[in-house]
Amino acid sequence: MIFNIPTLFSSVRTFNAIKTGLVCFFILALSSCQKSGNSNIPVKDTTATVTPPPTINFFTPSYDPSSLDTSKLFNTVPVVNFLARKDLLEISGVAASRINPGILYIHNDSGNPNQVYLTDANGADNGTLTLTPVGNRDWEDIAVGPGPDASKSYVYIGDIGDNNAQYSSVFVYRFAEPDLTGKTLPFISTINTIDQIQLKYPDGPRNAETLMVDPLTKDIYIVSKESNLAKIYVARYPQSTTSVTTLTPIAQLLFNKATGGDISPDGTEILLRSNELIWYWKLATGTTITAGLITKPQHAPYANNEPQGEGVGFAADGSGYYTDTEIKGYAGKLATISFYKRK
Repeated sequence: MIFNIPTLFSSVRTFNAIKTGLVCFFILALSSCQKSGNSNIPVKDTTATVTPPPTINFFTPSYDPSSLDTSKLFNTVPVVNFLARKDLLEISGVAASRINPGILYIHNDSGNPNQVYLTDANGADNGTLTLTPVGNRDWEDIAVGPGPDASKSYVYIGDIGDNNAQYSSVFVYRFAEPDLTGKTLPFISTINTIDQIQLKYPDGPRNAETLMVDPLTKDIYIVSKESNLAKIYVARYPQSTTSVTTLTPIAQLLFNKATGGDISPDGTEILLRSNELIWYWKLATGTTITAGLITKPQHAPYANNEPQGEGVGFAADGSGYYTDTEIKGYAGKLATISFYKRK
């Protein structure tokens, strides 16, 4: 075989050039992959930080709940009267009017009409107020106190029930008390002007059945209903009616399943109840509600005469306190108003 020498050398040179080029290509490719910022391979960002959830601080009192004394300021045996209306089966609150002497406001809870009912210590049917702009998702408590207009007294409805802890926010409805002077009872009316105060908890949804209003500061207090625990939150005045307000945590008490509460008209006394018992605070002069709630309470008299005691409220004149009860599911029971007179 005869080789063409120039052609052979040319082929060899071409082969060597290709080989050199390939080697350089792989070297450059490897070098490129090793350089930071030049790779197309995603690199995990290890500098990102996860923001922890905010710390929620509740003050926990140190007293032993089993060591509470019983207040001797009130009669231990209440005056009990049956409600004239027999259709109110799920009563969940009671509050005394500040401008209509002797009138009490009560209401039913979830799924019932958006109505507030007027009664008195004798259980009379004194009227019905229908709140037209709002519904009754789960009204659990009611309070009476001051509001934005200093010349008026207001009714507050706590749409705060949430058995499954599923709602991102809860509502408090506020409207001016109707003046019943010269009106014929029972008084029937619709309430069209209502402030809607939307609130959310800082530590997630929860069930609550206790609403209280400070008569001195107009602050709104909500107490959760939990097993062996009651978390207390506050919405300071003025509360927004156009945006959601995050409640401020105050304290957590070793109190089992709170169903209602109230602050006295002069701001010096507090009641918190369950189905089994009532706690009572008498505040020292100058003590705020927030500070008072973390002091040691006493037991208030409770006759355990209600199948499912829900509401509690001070009399407007300071003469004692009322309780009421839900009776749905309790065959043969009748709705009552009980009054514990101050001695």
